[in-house]
Amino acid sequence: MAAGKEMVLYYQPESDKQKGNDTKAAKMKAVLVRMGIRIKNISQEQMGQTVGYLAGLEGFEEQEAEVCPPVKEEVLVMKNFSNARLDEFLMSLRRAGVERIALKAVVTDTNCKWKLYDLYQELVKEHEVMSKREQK
Repeated sequence: MAAGKEMVLYYQPESDKQKGNDTKAAKMKAVLVRMGIRIKNISQEQMGQTVGYLAGLEGFEEQEAEVCPPVKEEVLVMKNFSNARLDEFLMSLRRAGVERIALKAVVTDTNCKWKLYDLYQELVKEHEVMSKREQK
């Protein structure tokens, strides 16, 4: 994956916005601005688009809108982060008081071809597996 400007794709469910959980999003956006990281807010309607298209990668075009089931959890997808910057970003979120975002990923050569909804489903599965391991 070619290096370039860091970017975060952020999906926040409508239910969170309605519950007034915008303070979490505002804290996160403040961290992103401070660190000079671009943010792209993703809507439910965009969940059927490829990760590559949403992340602005060359060779990916907008797809015919596909209706996906409602996504009820936050999703954070990071692009062009070095390991050090990724650690710095996650630490900055913690310091800013941003509650844990369980479903996180980085853009890879594999998942950039997936629809964001498919990546979301994969993250949910991984999170369930990790949660079960932590409980043991």
